[in-house]
Amino acid sequence: MPLPNRLTQTLDFQAQALTLRSERQRLLASNIANADTPGYTARDMDFGAALRQATAPLGISASHQGTHLGLASVPLRPAASRPGHMGAAAPGFGTGQSTLAYARNSQNSIDRNSVDLDRERATFADNTLRYEAALRFINGSVRTMLDAMKSHNQ
Repeated sequence: MPLPNRLTQTLDFQAQALTLRSERQRLLASNIANADTPGYTARDMDFGAALRQATAPLGISASHQGTHLGLASVPLRPAASRPGHMGAAAPGFGTGQSTLAYARNSQNSIDRNSVDLDRERATFADNTLRYEAALRFINGSVRTMLDAMKSHNQ
């Protein structure tokens, strides 16, 4: 495979990962914001499945096979679970079958709210680190490409 195609595919893959990380961050923030909403059901996405789904049309193989523990595998389209809840999907997200799932309760609650703040905060922090890593990778790739182009002109 020629270098430009490989570089483009790598950047496309990272851009898709960055977009999905951003969407997951929005979902986790929505869960945290609704921690005190009676009847709210926490949601998250299976990042590995979402990345495979997003990169399949590009012909890119997603090597990230991990899934978020504690998810009930119920394919859903992103939407608020009840009127007035935060968490409606961003426009254009979730075309086709979504990888959004309900989080399982770690313990029962009287108000039927399934948000576990400890789990949500830990997942939010982990996703933030992975988002920053993807962003640094993209920045590094672009910087390397620009340095390579400069070396031929000098």
